Amino acid sequence: MRTTVRRTVLTASAVTLALAVTACGGGDQDGGDGADAKAKGGGTDKAAKALTAAELEKLVIATGDLKDHKVQKPGKDDVFEAEALSVERAECEPVARVLSALPAGDPAASAQRLVVQESAAAKKGMPSMEELADMTEEEAKEATIDSLDITKTMTSLWSYDADGAERTLGTLREAGEKCAGGFAMTIDGEKQQVTKVTGEKLAVGEDAVAWTVGTKTDDEPVETKVVVFRQGTTLAGFSSFNIAAISRGEAFEQPTAVIDAQAVKLG
Repeated sequence: MRTTVRRTVLTASAVTLALAVTACGGGDQDGGDGADAKAKGGGTDKAAKALTAAELEKLVIATGDLKDHKVQKPGKDDVFEAEALSVERAECEPVARVLSALPAGDPAASAQRLVVQESAAAKKGMPSMEELADMTEEEAKEATIDSLDITKTMTSLWSYDADGAERTLGTLREAGEKCAGGFAMTIDGEKQQVTKVTGEKLAVGEDAVAWTVGTKTDDEPVETKVVVFRQGTTLAGFSSFNIAAISRGEAFEQPTAVIDAQAVKLG
């Protein structure tokens, strides 16, 4: 069976289409920024064993672990075939993989969940035609974008034998540094230009990398928050985007509630 992975980066053209349809219808750890980073817990036991898939399923985040979030197994619309990823520069493939929620390196087992957080406006849904009719064009646009204030975070657990998790995280950090200026990639037949890989500070787990990854598809900018942290022989990966932020071209915060909740479960 081939590995599957979420379509992490929602293309801006899809958001634009959604808006058009509506209108017509009416601490101290470093990300991959070139700074040195060291694990808080030291090296991993070379004899340590990877967790099994069954063990990861018990540890991956669940609905009861978070307030105001929906947690579900990824569906067909959330994933694509791993073989669909190609990267122009080989040294940038580790970044492209975790950006796309593909396993980092070669884990022994994995588990995945899609976590969705909706704002109050998003829970109400798109404005009705009657509501839009009573608004100015600018108000209608803002109300529509507000209804898209949804943050989606693909949360992944990957387990490795011995010091595999530690080495894999080191490879990710190095790739983030080498590819900070961007690179070209193709995912599921769609060409994307990664414009930047900007490191962020995030203290979680025994060691962590955190980035804001900028991409451009059809000349529309998209930002994705990417975090990978290590706890023992396990890596926890997060790839997150906010639909309203994409529409506005604005930055958004790391999904810290999701990250912290997963860190608690991993102990």
